Amino acid sequence: MSDYSICKKCIMDSSDPNLSLNSDGVCEYCQNFEQSILPNWDTGSKGHAELMALAAKIKQEGVGKEFDCIIGLSGGLDSSYTAYVAKEIMGLRPLLFHVDAGWNTDQAVGNIEKLVDGLGLDLYTEVINWEEMKSLQVAFLKSQIPDQDFPQDTAFFSGLYKFARSHKIKYVLTGANYSTECCREPEEWGAYPGIDAILLNDINSQFGQRELKSFPVVDILSYKIIYKYIYGMEVVKPLNLVPYDKADAEETLAKLFGWKKFQHKHHESRFTRFYEDYWMPRKFGYEKRRAHFSSLIMTGQMTRDQALERISKPELDEEFLKNEFEYVAHKLDLTVEELEAIFNGENKTAFDYKNKRFLIGIGARVMSFLGLERRLFR
Repeated sequence: MSDYSICKKCIMDSSDPNLSLNSDGVCEYCQNFEQSILPNWDTGSKGHAELMALAAKIKQEGVGKEFDCIIGLSGGLDSSYTAYVAKEIMGLRPLLFHVDAGWNTDQAVGNIEKLVDGLGLDLYTEVINWEEMKSLQVAFLKSQIPDQDFPQDTAFFSGLYKFARSHKIKYVLTGANYSTECCREPEEWGAYPGIDAILLNDINSQFGQRELKSFPVVDILSYKIIYKYIYGMEVVKPLNLVPYDKADAEETLAKLFGWKKFQHKHHESRFTRFYEDYWMPRKFGYEKRRAHFSSLIMTGQMTRDQALERISKPELDEEFLKNEFEYVAHKLDLTVEELEAIFNGENKTAFDYKNKRFLIGIGARVMSFLGLERRLFR
């Protein structure tokens, strides 16, 4: 490709259609990290003081309640380490909340069990109606948009928020962090910015096989406005206030609880692993690993050469991916040929369907202006 370009610091490249490089060949993600994130990110004494002040406030408001906060637990690294920080460093009494959307790997289930036992915490698991989940996922596949984790993300996030609201749990602790996620995936790479009920319902009405009667949907405007300003719920990101090195965190969890690390980010879900390692790069030409590795480069946890070497080949071998393609097809009640036909269909985007992206964009820009979101958002 004659107009191919790649950042000289990280490995974000022109597969991001809006990538721009400065005169030194450095991308806007790296520039944003240096100019916006780094000056406002302290995991030393200042961060610790802020963390403990938060802990004191959460404890105070949780007096007399069974739990003082809630943590969505997937079994992956970020949420697992958040649970550890909440209990062992902040001294909180979190309820661990897991949404089972039908795609858990055995490793994720094992990690959740180890953390629950090791930390002595309670776990609540919400099981999503599989027929509704399956119908919605097939609908999204047929929509041909790159945002194929939209159904799972909606279930995870909405299930957690609805439960927290109904049980009057004010504080939601999340594993979102700068250390491994400072390079936000471009929206074109399937990173639609929030739960858009209009988009979900339009795709389901066109391609779904059933009405979503029990499937949880909390629209982005609801949780950004109603849940926050009317119900008083707060989202806390403790991993931004503690030293959080990926390899060190994996080692700590393994040593303390027997937790097992994954080959790559998001591999706790069998569907997400398939989507990010097979569907997205082969159908759309987007490698989410570029953003994941670039975050680690920016935060000094991976060298650029290491990232280039790893991105040069698939994360999983061809035979494994072939078997996963067959597994996903059969689990969704599709033949391999039917899934292949969808895979070979004409690619589309969320803008081919009804949506409220314009309103979401306004809200995102306001958050960026107020310093509530420091990652790059176009």
